[in-house]
Amino acid sequence: MKRNLNYQSNKSTLYLIATPIGNLEDITLRALKTLKEVSKIYAEDTRVTIKLLNHFEIKKPLISFHEHNQLMKLGNVIKDLENGLDIGLVSDAGMPLVSDPGYELVRRVLDKGYNVVSLPGANALLPALTMSGIKTHPFMFYGFLDSKTNKRNLELEELKYRKETLIFYEAIHRIKQALKSMYEVLGERNFCIAREITKSYEEIIRGNLSEYNELPELKGELVVIIEGYQEKLEKSDLSIVEQVDYFVNTGLKKTEAMKRVAQMTGFPKNQIYTEYLNSKIEKEWLYEICMFIIRRLRRHGGFSNCRLTKKSRHWSWFSISL
Repeated sequence: MKRNLNYQSNKSTLYLIATPIGNLEDITLRALKTLKEVSKIYAEDTRVTIKLLNHFEIKKPLISFHEHNQLMKLGNVIKDLENGLDIGLVSDAGMPLVSDPGYELVRRVLDKGYNVVSLPGANALLPALTMSGIKTHPFMFYGFLDSKTNKRNLELEELKYRKETLIFYEAIHRIKQALKSMYEVLGERNFCIAREITKSYEEIIRGNLSEYNELPELKGELVVIIEGYQEKLEKSDLSIVEQVDYFVNTGLKKTEAMKRVAQMTGFPKNQIYTEYLNSKIEKEWLYEICMFIIRRLRRHGGFSNCRLTKKSRHWSWFSISL
């Protein structure tokens, strides 16, 4: 266990600085003060960040740090910290590391024993959630789904039975395909799209997933809010074992079926595994006992036509026909 008092330590510090997502007035006073005090600023896109710095008359060395060069730049940041410099990290807009590069850098800085301080500020997901009209708590932020349909559908399958409100970021050119996948995998649910948050063209679109094809052509940055799973009543009369068998019969492997039932019911997966395994063992024992009785009857009497009749796929019931 390691403990670190960020504001009582003389170590060099990496500051994660939230920047406006549209309206420049959303920057905090503390963010401006920190941008002026750090020795260098690493930015996801220097062309975007320079506009922010120029607007507030901040002149600092500006260095690119994005997903394609971050591994090469890690050593440079560590060297700066070793030289006693405080460093700022910003993304194009919003909070660094949230669907933006920076995680590996933070891990490396922490491993080296330097401070990491995150400054709260503007972000897209929370304003979108609170404006959506969809339940705000609990919620789960997922970020970007995969761009390929098959992989995107598999990701949504994993989320299908999550009861939390789901929050996604999505590219403008994929939004219809993403909503279509959500409808096909998640079923009918309420959704909300928050577009161009804090900008003059801010727009909120609400509807049902089945209306995905009616979505007009959109521009700008999008946040998608999806209603969480609402437990259905149609399977409420099925036992845990029957629910697992139901999904196995649809083609899922037993481990996948157990995971699905765990998501639906909220029961721990190991509890479902134990119950399912015990049930199968019990049925196999019942089958073996019945077979033993039949063999004994055939051996000692006039029950030559005695036979075992399977009444269900899983040997749930047995009968002896004489």
